[in-house]
Amino acid sequence: MLRWLTLLAILLIIGYATKSSSYFSRRVLLTWAVLTPAPLIAFKLAASEVLRRVVASAANARTAVFAGYTESSVALAQRLRTNPEAGLRVAGYFDDRSALRLGLQDDGKLLGGLSDLAEYCRTHRVEVIFIALPMRHVQRVLDLLEDMRDTTASIYYVPDVFIFDLIQSRTGEILGVPVVSMCETPFVGHRGLVKRAMDVVIASITVVVLSPLLLLIGLLVKLSSPGPVIFRQRRYGLDGEEIRILKFRTMTVVEDGSHIRQATRDDERVTRVGRVLRRYSLDELPQLFNVLGGSMSLVGPRPHAVAHNEEYRKLIKGYMVRHKVPPGITGLAQVSGCRGETRTLEEMKARVDYDLDYLRQWTPMLDLTILFKTALLLLWDRKAY
Repeated sequence: MLRWLTLLAILLIIGYATKSSSYFSRRVLLTWAVLTPAPLIAFKLAASEVLRRVVASAANARTAVFAGYTESSVALAQRLRTNPEAGLRVAGYFDDRSALRLGLQDDGKLLGGLSDLAEYCRTHRVEVIFIALPMRHVQRVLDLLEDMRDTTASIYYVPDVFIFDLIQSRTGEILGVPVVSMCETPFVGHRGLVKRAMDVVIASITVVVLSPLLLLIGLLVKLSSPGPVIFRQRRYGLDGEEIRILKFRTMTVVEDGSHIRQATRDDERVTRVGRVLRRYSLDELPQLFNVLGGSMSLVGPRPHAVAHNEEYRKLIKGYMVRHKVPPGITGLAQVSGCRGETRTLEEMKARVDYDLDYLRQWTPMLDLTILFKTALLLLWDRKAY
C-alpha cells in the first residue's frame, strides 16, 4: 500500500511539473487510484500464500542436523518444526554424550557422536548443519569445520548465548565484521527517534492541558507548609549519569544525602497536601519537564535516589543494566504491582526484573499500554502513600 501511495505521489508531482494532468479525466484517475490497490493486495497475499506452501512442502524441505544438544540447538529445532515455511526438516542431533545423560525430549533423536557427523552427512545427503557447541569448545568447532570440508552442506554456527541474560539480542555487522548483540539498548537508530518523538508530543500536550492544575498545586504546596514548591533530588539517568528530577514537595524535609529514608504509610514527614498529591501521584507531574528536557522519558525504569542506587547495585545482579535507557515517570514495574515502598531486597529485585523485561520487550505499543494502565491505576492504587 505504501508503494502504491508513493507511485501516486510521484505521478501527481510529474503531472503538476509538466502541466500534463489536464489531459487525463479526473474521474478515470480517481477510479484507478481507488480501485487498483484491492487487486494488488489480493494478488500479493495469494502469491505469498502459494510461495509459503511451496517452500513448506515436505518434498522441498532441506534436511538439517545439529552438532551438539544444547539449549540453543533445542530452541532452534523446535522453531523449525513449528514453522515449516523455513523449509528445513530436522533429522536429529550429534553429541558425544549418551541419550540418557542428555535427557532427550520426545522430538529429539540422537544420530551419533560428533565424530560420526561428517560420514552421516555424506551418506544421507544432509544439506544444512547447525553447529551448536558451547563457546568454550572452540577447538571442537574448528575440528568439525575441517571434517565438513568434504561435504557440500551449508554450515551455520549457533552461539550458545542462552547462558547469558540477553537484553535486545540481535545479529548484525560492524564494518563488515559479524557481531551478536547480547546487551543493547532498545532505542538504537530509528527506534530512538520514535521513542523521543512520542515523549515530546505526549508530554507537550499534557503540560498544556494540565497547566492550570500545575499552577494550583504549586500554590497549595506553597501555602500549606514552609519550604520550596519544587523538590529536586539526584537520581541516576541514562548510562548512569547523574540527573536531578523535579517533584512537587510533599514532605516537611528535603532529603538528598548519602542516606534517604523511604516514605512509609502514615509517614509523619508527609504534609496534608502532600498526602493527597502522593495518593494520586500528582507530585510526579513536574517530571514532564524532565521529559521535555531529555533527561527522562514518559515510560521507563523508575529512577531511584543515588543513595539507594549505590546500595542495591552491590546486592542485585544486573541492577545497573536498567540504566541503558532513560528513566521514566512510570514503568512496567509500576503497573505490575511493584510500586511504593520496597521493604525487602526481594521486592526491589522483583522491580528490577520488570525493568529488565521492559528493555527486552520494548515497542511503542508497550509504552502506550503502560501509560493507559498507569492512568487507570491512579484511581485506586493502594500502594501510593
